[in-house]
Amino acid sequence: MKRPPEEPFQIWLERFFNHLRHERRLSPHTLSSYQRDLERIRDWCLEQGMAVWADLNQHHVRSFIAARHRQGISGSSLQRELSSLRTLFRYLQREKQLDHNPAQGVRPPKSQRKLPSVLDADQLGHLLDQPDEGSLGIRDLAMMELFYSSGLRLSELVSLNLAGIDLDDATVEVTGKGAKTRRLPIGKKARQSLEKWLAIRAGMAASEESALFVSQRGKRISPRTVQQRVHKKAKEAGIPTDIHPHMLRHSFASHLLESSGDLRAVQELLGHADISTTQIYTHLDFQHLAKVYDAAHPRARRKK
Repeated sequence: MKRPPEEPFQIWLERFFNHLRHERRLSPHTLSSYQRDLERIRDWCLEQGMAVWADLNQHHVRSFIAARHRQGISGSSLQRELSSLRTLFRYLQREKQLDHNPAQGVRPPKSQRKLPSVLDADQLGHLLDQPDEGSLGIRDLAMMELFYSSGLRLSELVSLNLAGIDLDDATVEVTGKGAKTRRLPIGKKARQSLEKWLAIRAGMAASEESALFVSQRGKRISPRTVQQRVHKKAKEAGIPTDIHPHMLRHSFASHLLESSGDLRAVQELLGHADISTTQIYTHLDFQHLAKVYDAAHPRARRKK
């Protein structure tokens, strides 16, 4: 079968990406995810001999998801691809290119939900109680304290500006997914570390640089640099687990939920649009309780 030209597909994809970029103001990272997902299904449609997006029906969507599942793609990834497709089709309906949404009602195969990795209190103590030697050490500790104190995403931390920090009020304003802002408390330890960093930041930052955290070159720090520095500090602290910045966010959520039991408050602090996303931390809390039970309950302990 001769493959049809891809212009009609690509023209509407480009218009959709512009809609996401300028109307919905999605982050570059989120936009990149949409592009990967939709360009993959565009190529599949072209291989099936389709000429325009309107040729795609619900049967085709199910066939595409089934093919991806046979390739070993996880249920969560397939759910994300379906979500991208539904969003595209809603846009095409708005633009009068479709009269229905063929991805509506299609569900991906279920897969076991992977629980996030967290650090316990002792591991966090080893990580955050290291001496903050030199300007980079002071900066790194301030970043890690803020991650754990306020439960930030990596993208939220690197995009922070000086204006987003209010140490007098002990709060930070971050811009999360969907360009939504939220104001979060800063804990005592994080506040102290930030004060030390701000006292020396001017000596590292380039003139007119608005970023809170900067690299050795004086420009806004990159996500990759943050990942490398957190990994390095964990290695120096003797923590065997492969530490990444998001693990500090997971630890923040898990420890807060374990102490307070307030799922709604944790949802607000994390910036989750759907509480079902936050509920995964209740599973972590239950795992902890189950371990305590197994170790302590007379009928659960194994005889030596």
